[in-house]
Amino acid sequence: MEAAAHTLVTGASSGIGRTTAIRLSSNRRMILHGRDACRLAETRQMCSEPDQHTIWLTDFSQPEKLTESLALLLAEAGRKVEAFVHCAGTVTVLPARANDYRTVQDTMSVNFFAAAEIVRLLLRKSVNGINSLAAIVFVSSIFSRFGARGHSAYCASKAALDGYMRALAVELAPTVRVNSILPGAVRTPMSKKAFQDSEVLAKLQAEYPLGIGEPEDIADAVEYLLSGHSRWLTGQQIVIDGGRTVNLSHKQRER
Repeated sequence: MEAAAHTLVTGASSGIGRTTAIRLSSNRRMILHGRDACRLAETRQMCSEPDQHTIWLTDFSQPEKLTESLALLLAEAGRKVEAFVHCAGTVTVLPARANDYRTVQDTMSVNFFAAAEIVRLLLRKSVNGINSLAAIVFVSSIFSRFGARGHSAYCASKAALDGYMRALAVELAPTVRVNSILPGAVRTPMSKKAFQDSEVLAKLQAEYPLGIGEPEDIADAVEYLLSGHSRWLTGQQIVIDGGRTVNLSHKQRER
């Protein structure tokens, strides 16, 4: 029996990951990753044909433990992964002087190390078959290109992810296409607290020519990057930020 092809979405329990998984489920079998069983079950029920999709429950704060977990999951029922979307992410806002080794390691583990370990496994014939993987999309951030107070570990983790993406795009071509999406401010559970601050919200609304983004804006781009419509696109950082990074108006007002 031919192995069933799946699309793996990490961070599928909420936010961009959940919206992306639901969008892709209309014509793909999904592997839904997260660390909260209840929220993952909710995501699966929101997907088209819920019974067609598989839950992968694991914590990326210890990426060394995901190896056996993912290998066993794929071995069950002969699953193969044809597309991998890394939406899982974490951010801790701290000044550089307070960013100890453990804090930086935790951020890197979720945002970068886990992605690298998953890719390593999906490229192994013994785990994912021969030439099963065709596309990879990393959900990065505009913070991979720019600095921000209190975000040194987060910026570093996203920059690492994008550097890794470019190297993979060259190494894995022409079999696998690899790209990153760099969102600006998007309304998600992770950003909810910031948006509740009226001053922060007003500042963001002034800085974003097209307004603050929604998870659907990123899911649209993921769907495109996994489709045949982007067959000649690899190694790229696709910025989706409502015009934030080209807007100099607010900087001129500050002078």
